[in-house]
Amino acid sequence: MAEIVHDFFPLMRVYKDGRIERLMGEGFVPPESDPETGVQIKDIEIDPQINLSARLYLPKNVDTVQKIPLFVYFHGGGFVIESASSPSYHKHLSTVAAEAKVVIVSVNYRLAPEYPLPIAYEDTWLALKWVASHANGDGHEPWLKDHADFNRVYFGGDSAGGNIAHHIAIRVGLEKLDGVKLEGIFLACPFFWGKDPIDGEGENLGAKGFVEKLWLFANPNSSGLDDPLINPEKDPKLSSLGCDKVLVYVAGKDPLRFRGFYYKEALEKSGWPGTVEVVEVKDEEHVFHLFAPEAENGMAMSKKLVSFLNQS
Repeated sequence: MAEIVHDFFPLMRVYKDGRIERLMGEGFVPPESDPETGVQIKDIEIDPQINLSARLYLPKNVDTVQKIPLFVYFHGGGFVIESASSPSYHKHLSTVAAEAKVVIVSVNYRLAPEYPLPIAYEDTWLALKWVASHANGDGHEPWLKDHADFNRVYFGGDSAGGNIAHHIAIRVGLEKLDGVKLEGIFLACPFFWGKDPIDGEGENLGAKGFVEKLWLFANPNSSGLDDPLINPEKDPKLSSLGCDKVLVYVAGKDPLRFRGFYYKEALEKSGWPGTVEVVEVKDEEHVFHLFAPEAENGMAMSKKLVSFLNQS
């Protein structure tokens, strides 16, 4: 039997001969209109040279010149699995596009270990610059040119995608994007951690070991769990977050939940002037809304996200 050198069950395994076996997140849904919601869906290439692409969602009954909010989404998967065309994202984002009446760009960034961090952050920034090119009419994608309201832009993501959404929002705050106003970010069970245990983390050293191993595997040049990329509290640029509103969801049975609350504290202490809300859903696991979108808690989260995307 082939020798395993990295075992991240249930996500992936890496063998001594270099073979990478992804155990989850390999499902693919073609970019076809969703029959239940009538949402139109298509895949577009942003930069074919680096295989950077995105999946776009447009709700039905949008007038030819009607401008609606834009939601840029970053999928989760520990930076090592999943894609914008995974079944769980397809379902979740079709529902959000239909109910919130928003245009969605779901970014398909490259994964570690083939493309170690910070490549995922660079890919998502490139994708965002491509999106922003439509604000002044330079871009050529009609769904964005005709329908995206660049004064009502939101970012979102789950797990590693929540981590990405946070960092890209900081970059927007620091570098600005012409013609784009970032209203808020939505983080579901965000992938944050830190070197020193907080709250109940000390009771689950197995989780810490797994997170640390996975983080250093995805980002081999990282300084560890106090790297600002995984521990926002250590980021001197935290107060530069480029939006006014943050909505964070944490799950009661998720080892990452303590960091969701801690993120709120760190943001408020940093001098960032916006408002942050944390919603805890008891008795649920990590990214529960993707595994059971039609269950009561999954639907309640979708409803809350829809109102968040429509409050400006």
